Amino acid sequence: MSRESLLVACAVPDASMAEAACARQVQLTKPPGSLGALEHVAVQLAGLQKTRTPAVDRVWITVFAADHGVATEGVSAFPQAVTGEMVRNFADGGAAISVLARTLDATLEVVNLGTMNDPGELAGMKRAWIAPATANFCEAPAMTDAQLAAALGAGQASVRRALAAGTELFIGGEMGIGNTTAATALAAAVLGEPASALTGAGTGLDAAGIARKQRVIERALARHAHVRGPLEQLRCLGGFEIAALVGAYVEAAQAGLPVLVDGFITTAAALVAVRLRPDARPWLLFSHCSQEHGHASLLWALEAEPLLDIGMRLGEASGAAVAVPLLRLACALHNGMATFAEAGVSDSAASVTRVQA
Repeated sequence: MSRESLLVACAVPDASMAEAACARQVQLTKPPGSLGALEHVAVQLAGLQKTRTPAVDRVWITVFAADHGVATEGVSAFPQAVTGEMVRNFADGGAAISVLARTLDATLEVVNLGTMNDPGELAGMKRAWIAPATANFCEAPAMTDAQLAAALGAGQASVRRALAAGTELFIGGEMGIGNTTAATALAAAVLGEPASALTGAGTGLDAAGIARKQRVIERALARHAHVRGPLEQLRCLGGFEIAALVGAYVEAAQAGLPVLVDGFITTAAALVAVRLRPDARPWLLFSHCSQEHGHASLLWALEAEPLLDIGMRLGEASGAAVAVPLLRLACALHNGMATFAEAGVSDSAASVTRVQA
């Protein structure tokens, strides 16, 4: 994905369809607002999909996998070999997101951008190899310009495959030992926040491990303190999979494809995408509030209201997948409920108008 591609304007939601959906919600046989967020998201999807009958039956999930040079600093409770092992598990259908995708009848694509423990060619996995890992960003920029472009392009290409398949909703996921460290450093740089405000347990670090992780992030932020702009901050502090998510989100927004954002790492990518293209923001729906310490700050910065808060922090796009049934139910209610007139039920608003007349 070239830097010029990032200059392309994003699609504009259809305000008239959103207004029509909002008007329909008022006429459905229920007190206005009684279905809460289900009403709001149905109206939002109607505007994004430019239709009176929104749907998310065809869902595409891409999990981008990549390793991080910063893992050598001991920032994870798991060894770096796990990334490649989990890629194999995804391909074999044994991971949480594999089970969720099957249950949802969603397309699951796994894209290996570069792992130290390379599982090789696997059925059910796409290789978009860049390098075995990013550089350790405590010592150098995480990516070269060419690597960043390749990672962004991998995300762009995934969305184009999803569009060709007639997808109605795109979900991006990630896998990479050390990637909560990268996402935290990147988010801290973009938001101008200290590492302490965003650093969490990741894969399950104890207090000592979190303190070590925070010191590593502080070193990285100090080394790259001169870097300005979200794209350069992504290059210096991000990861291949985080950059791929950024490319995917921008491409989806440019093409007019709604996106359901997962947890902490994907929200860090969404933050960068919106800083690069503010007009991408309407295309991003947010699935859940992760238990990862810094996620609430990222959601606040994006003015996002997630659908769920059920204590998840797995990643892999699992939180977003769990929220898909809510979106489907929201669409079913919006499309299938009777209006007061159709059901022959008295409308309280209309009744008040008659009494006043």
